[in-house]
Amino acid sequence: MNLYTAAQMGEADRRTIEERGVPSAELMENAARAVVREVRALPIPGPGFRDGPTAWITRDGREPTPEEQAEFWAMRRRSAVVYCGPGNNGGDGVAAARMLLEAGWRVKCVLVGEREKMTDGCLEMERRLSEAGGMLEEFGAGDWGEYVGYDVAVDALFGVGLRGELGPDAAQAARQMKQSGWVVAVDVPSGVRADTGEVMGAAVKADVTVTFSRGKPGLYVGQGAAHSGRVVIAGIGIPDDVYPEGKDCLAVLVGREDVSLPPRPANAHKGEFGKLFILAGSRGYTGAACLAAGAAVRGGAGLVTLAVPGDVYPIVAAKCCDEVMAQPWPEDDGELVERAKGCTAAVIGPGLGQGERAERLVLRLMKELRCPVILDADGLNIISRHIHVLDEREGPAILTPHDGEFARLSGCGLPIADRLGAARGFAQAHRCVLVLKGCRTVTASWVGPCAVNPTGNPGMAKGGSGDALAGLMGALAAQKLADAPLLAVWLHGRAGDLAAADKGEYGMTPSDLIEQIPYAMKELV
Repeated sequence: MNLYTAAQMGEADRRTIEERGVPSAELMENAARAVVREVRALPIPGPGFRDGPTAWITRDGREPTPEEQAEFWAMRRRSAVVYCGPGNNGGDGVAAARMLLEAGWRVKCVLVGEREKMTDGCLEMERRLSEAGGMLEEFGAGDWGEYVGYDVAVDALFGVGLRGELGPDAAQAARQMKQSGWVVAVDVPSGVRADTGEVMGAAVKADVTVTFSRGKPGLYVGQGAAHSGRVVIAGIGIPDDVYPEGKDCLAVLVGREDVSLPPRPANAHKGEFGKLFILAGSRGYTGAACLAAGAAVRGGAGLVTLAVPGDVYPIVAAKCCDEVMAQPWPEDDGELVERAKGCTAAVIGPGLGQGERAERLVLRLMKELRCPVILDADGLNIISRHIHVLDEREGPAILTPHDGEFARLSGCGLPIADRLGAARGFAQAHRCVLVLKGCRTVTASWVGPCAVNPTGNPGMAKGGSGDALAGLMGALAAQKLADAPLLAVWLHGRAGDLAAADKGEYGMTPSDLIEQIPYAMKELV
């Protein structure tokens, strides 16, 4: 699914209104209708009420039974507080308030901002609200009690066009929205930059975000992903052909329909599915090498060779799965390099350490191998001190850093405000594939849009998950599968989701994830 920037969305709106003759008020009404549809579908009571103390007792002084509570919530009048800015996003909110009022809800609609700055669309929606018996009130910054206890809080403060931090009143409104049950954001949670996901000071943390016509990058990456909750994309009448072509998109969200695996030929043999070389492991870090190799085997590589330092070889040989060909490093560096040259892909770095010989081997392999090389962990740390080796490399290079490793590679500061821009810029500067790991991992190449991965869960935030990704990616690259990095990231996250469903996010391990890789792959064949 293509993701569009705030500027691209603004241009699509303009063309729809000016070139296609669709009234702005019609788009606003359609947007409000989509918001109301999601609000009315929410189970009431919401998160702010569900686990709290009982708010009422029966006439005989006892607490109500679960059945009596359910009957109470079904019969009571539902309520919403709608926070509106003075712009067109606020107009969407005012229209939504009117529709909820007409549906029998108890509604409080407040203007957070200067009335003099209200757009024509927002003023028109206020007129329609007034005709329906409602009122757009001025926001009382000191009156917290007036805004708590509603079933739903609707954030219509700002849309995609927000450029800076929220002002004091808007920031307070954003903080107090969680005093209601559910929080529903209109288009983009206020305080989140639509193009990057950067949170600018205070920001609304929504349970549901109803975004219009197309997805925006900031809803799916960085802190924006954590603030957006469940994202619903709602059509509001903007024609498809007013949007730029997909090649002009900043990013795409990888869907299930975008990934697949080819069926294996009936007469295939192991040599047809690639030979993967892994340089990994050191004293105290044998697990990283074994996890990478195990994931590579589960990822379908025909042959997996794991080269480890001689002093940890006995441990690795005992720990690794039987299918892995574990070997100690030979005394001669050239012999090890020749072994690697006989493979169709290489993974360098999991648990490798940064000793003198490890550094020498990494640099030599990067210079001499022509097959795809996946650099992970200490392989990345070593290359960060010799970035010219990456620039001079003739074969494909795939780098898989987490944020800290990326900061060492690129020199950027932490936290990374614009993950898409940072990944894309590095990939273009060094003509490599950059897989920036984290919540909603970003895969960037030096050509085309970035790919944002939707699979995965917090249970994967454990040591060893990255090693498993490197091994799986190496296996797919060794098999010469198209878009191996993107496919590996999706499968890795999907396997993590299957592991979480089986074991739970707290107790699942990277080994559990590796065991689920075949089932994730089975879904794609």
